[in-house]
Amino acid sequence: MLSWLQFGEEFWGPLRLFQYISVRALGAGITALVLGFWIGPSLIRLLQKIGARQAFRDKEEVGELAELHMDKTHTPTMGGMLIFISVFFSVILWAEPNVYVCTALVTYMLLTGVGFADDFLKVSKKNSKGLAGRYKLLGQLGATGVALFLLLGPWASMLNGAGQESLGSAHKMREFWVPFISYPDSSSIPILSLGALSLLYLVTLTGTSNAINLTDGLDGLAIGCTVTVALTYAIMAYASGNFLIAEYLKISWVPGTGELAIVCIALLGGSLAFLWYNAHPAEVFMGDTGSLAIGGLIGIIALMIHQPLTLILVGGIFVMEATSVILQVASFKMRGKRIFLMSPIHHHFELKGWKETKVVIRFWILSLLFALIGLATLKLR
Repeated sequence: MLSWLQFGEEFWGPLRLFQYISVRALGAGITALVLGFWIGPSLIRLLQKIGARQAFRDKEEVGELAELHMDKTHTPTMGGMLIFISVFFSVILWAEPNVYVCTALVTYMLLTGVGFADDFLKVSKKNSKGLAGRYKLLGQLGATGVALFLLLGPWASMLNGAGQESLGSAHKMREFWVPFISYPDSSSIPILSLGALSLLYLVTLTGTSNAINLTDGLDGLAIGCTVTVALTYAIMAYASGNFLIAEYLKISWVPGTGELAIVCIALLGGSLAFLWYNAHPAEVFMGDTGSLAIGGLIGIIALMIHQPLTLILVGGIFVMEATSVILQVASFKMRGKRIFLMSPIHHHFELKGWKETKVVIRFWILSLLFALIGLATLKLR
């Protein structure tokens, strides 16, 4: 919205600053941060008033972990609404609307709805089961379908912002870029069929959604790691949308995706605001309203800038958490033995005697290292 002020440069020179993505990204981040701080206390009081408390598993299910988390039983959940409101309105205010920004926001909104439904059922039924897995998958499948519909349709060019070049969203989205590989010309870039592209999008969106959901088990853990991932993808999105930088780094140039840097910085600002209230001891949990949606938002951004495989490195903590659950379940079913004391792996370290804050801070450090490794892939080709 505010990007249109750039056309008033002839009336007041400083308005030209609104043409720069970097300026608008900073504005979006600050707006999301301030908005999050502003609505945070009121939202927490509202959630407490309606009794939106997290339903925890009892001692029979999780043993010693139930005692470690006993003091969390009165903490409200569904705090992901704070992040959603902060990010959504900041992006609407600062980003220049195009097909990529619209797709990111629609995907985020749809998965926020799925997460909200899951949290609502947990709160209303007073148990930890929530929305059945098949319905979650159906919601993620629906979000994937809508994203592909927006990106591959002939109307994609009509959703481009003013002054943005369109090379055909449908064609660009079918390209498959692999980290560490340099493509000498456009003819050497693999082009995915519609079926393969759909599978890639579904796996990426469901994978990131569920991985962040699994990570959200300790105060500040998931949202702190989200900060590093959001900042990393802001840099990648800016590079992807800038022809000179993309040409120098030999990465995919997708005109218009630079605006996604604004979405990422807004997510960064909203995440920092939420972390203020989610830091140990947490005043509010994000719940699936936040974790499922944030995972989907990061996933769709990674896909649109042709960096989905890099997400394995950048989101190393999320991959580690999801992998620990897969290995634990597989080992128990095949051998009747567990690899970890409990999965996801952050609970394993808790049961090993690490304090919650120690686990969180060490995982934050690892997340930062993973992010730096992911950024290195931009140059190592």
